[in-house]
Amino acid sequence: MCSSHATVRGLLHDLPEDEIFVLVDAEASPEHLSRATVEAVDLQLVVAEPYFKSLETARRYSKLGKELGIPNVVIVANKVKNPEDEKAIAEFCETHDMELFAVIPFDESLAQAERAGVAPLDFDPDAQVVRSVKDISQRMKERVARVG
Repeated sequence: MCSSHATVRGLLHDLPEDEIFVLVDAEASPEHLSRATVEAVDLQLVVAEPYFKSLETARRYSKLGKELGIPNVVIVANKVKNPEDEKAIAEFCETHDMELFAVIPFDESLAQAERAGVAPLDFDPDAQVVRSVKDISQRMKERVARVG
């Protein structure tokens, strides 16, 4: 196991279990899953965009997470532009026994914040995408609390 994965794995295992919530943004590759970095993970968010290739990738990651024993593996739909996008993702998830946990809408304010060099939360705290991410954060905490 490479040293960076061993370090992250050790850190996650050594965290106190009471009153702590850690969000790890892993790279978009299965390496962290295959190297047992996720042994201490209670909830895996698999981000999928409303395109077949992205959904197929999400299906494979979801399956791998479940096989590795992660108690909660859920899908977060990202960059959803319209009800048709959301319906397509929901149907794909249902067909493949995946839980659609949340939907993040496509929001032009992200590009505007990027151009301004400002975090989306600081650029427009009332943006739809910011509200969606706040909601996901709260739902994650509730889900993990039920697991622990």
